[in-house]
Amino acid sequence: MSWTERIRRQKLPSLSLLVFSLCALIVMSTLLTQGVHAAKGQATAPSATPLIIPSMHKLDNEFVKIAKLVEPSVVFISTDWKPKEAAVTKKGNPHASEEDEQDGMDMFRRFFGQQGPGQAPKNFKQEASGSGFIVDKSGYILTNLHVVEEADHIKVKLTGETKEYKAKLIGSDIETDVAVIKIEPDRPLTPIKISNSDGVQVGDWAIAVGAPFGLQTSVTAGIISALGRDIAQQFQRFIQTDAAINPGNSGGPLVNINGEVVGINTMIATRSGGYEGIGFALPINTAARVYNSVIQTGRVVRGSIGIQFQRTQTPELLKALGYDHGVVVGEVIPGGPSAAAGLKQEDIVIAINGKPIKDGDDLVARIADTPVGNTVTLTVDHGGQKSDKKVTIGDREKVFKDDPRFAGHRPQMTEPDDKSENTSVRFGIGIRSLNDELRKEMNLEDPNGVQVTTVEDGSFADEIGVKEKDVIVSINRQQVKSFDDVKRIQATLKPGSAVAFRVLRASAGQRRGQIQWVGVYFSGTLPAE
Repeated sequence: MSWTERIRRQKLPSLSLLVFSLCALIVMSTLLTQGVHAAKGQATAPSATPLIIPSMHKLDNEFVKIAKLVEPSVVFISTDWKPKEAAVTKKGNPHASEEDEQDGMDMFRRFFGQQGPGQAPKNFKQEASGSGFIVDKSGYILTNLHVVEEADHIKVKLTGETKEYKAKLIGSDIETDVAVIKIEPDRPLTPIKISNSDGVQVGDWAIAVGAPFGLQTSVTAGIISALGRDIAQQFQRFIQTDAAINPGNSGGPLVNINGEVVGINTMIATRSGGYEGIGFALPINTAARVYNSVIQTGRVVRGSIGIQFQRTQTPELLKALGYDHGVVVGEVIPGGPSAAAGLKQEDIVIAINGKPIKDGDDLVARIADTPVGNTVTLTVDHGGQKSDKKVTIGDREKVFKDDPRFAGHRPQMTEPDDKSENTSVRFGIGIRSLNDELRKEMNLEDPNGVQVTTVEDGSFADEIGVKEKDVIVSINRQQVKSFDDVKRIQATLKPGSAVAFRVLRASAGQRRGQIQWVGVYFSGTLPAE
């Protein structure tokens, strides 16, 4: 065997072993790879069944139907205002109202973001929000007065829209906390359906719709918890509900199971500032009477028979006089309807048109709702003798014209008449007339003048330096005694006219505890169109 052949024979087994080893490695690598893939493909939870999403199916219960029905009529209201100077109580300032010193509205102020006692206003623009609902397709909206009363600007958003509409305050009533505002929509709107709130019963379903904390179109449900809750002012007899009401719900509707509004969500009883299961809504019947009066007369007209009485008359008092119901007359207003009918002090009014009077609140509510000029029959006990007296209902504001509690509740804005040619002429102030009692309280001797209650930021009056609580006694040398005088003079002016206000302003110094007034002129040129 040659040397070459011997080498070839020795290498052949080695090559065979090498080839075999390589094949083995390839096979093992393939098996390992397949094993890894198999591990990856195995289920993490082999006993679990995958979820299958079924075809879409909407549950159409009654609350869904109500939400769809009501939401198009509910609006989101945002306001902004520039805080005025801090209020001073009556003890230091004769211009401050009694309401400034009362704690009865603190729940409103804290709950809806208004300033509470001892809180100095900030020097920058502030904002707030609330709710409302459409009652007329042309853009009339009901809400709470406290939602819009401090506003320099009111903006409204409709459900599902991003566009903001500028709103105008048409009228309001401080005694029921109701306001009517209006927007100019570009299409007919969907008014909410109105129910008769006298038919509401404890235990009925109640659905509150609004924008709590600015979250638009939120719906909460509960029941009617109680009726006739007397926790605020005389004309407010609230519906109590446990439907969730929170900041921002104010002014929105409380509706029944038919989607009809039964009340305006107004306030809550709370220790935390949020929902605690007790909310209050003003009955829609009360709000509707305010609305109708505002759109028909421009103000809220309430009837009066011209008497005063102690609001809290005990059952023992009536029992001692021989009755379990009625009202003991404390004072008869001279020249008023009752005086004309012959009522006297200490008479007991026991019925109206044959229907017994429960108490003073019942008497006031029924008389206030009777149209001015109508005649009612009062059954009266005078010294133990019953008799019927015909009394003609008077306008409460006129009957009590010298009582500041009932006159000039809301400032009248000197807006130009929309039908006049000079529609761009405006002063941008709110004013109120001054009666003799107010003049005496203010130590104001001048028989002329109207007091400025509001000055719009950036308006003509603001630009020339007029301030709240100023008393305007003349405009362009024409004497001013009433709101109508101001409107009359304003109507004669045109854009570009020169205007001079003669104003009485309280001086910094006081003598013998009485405020002193200083006369000053403020003048300027009305803006051109």
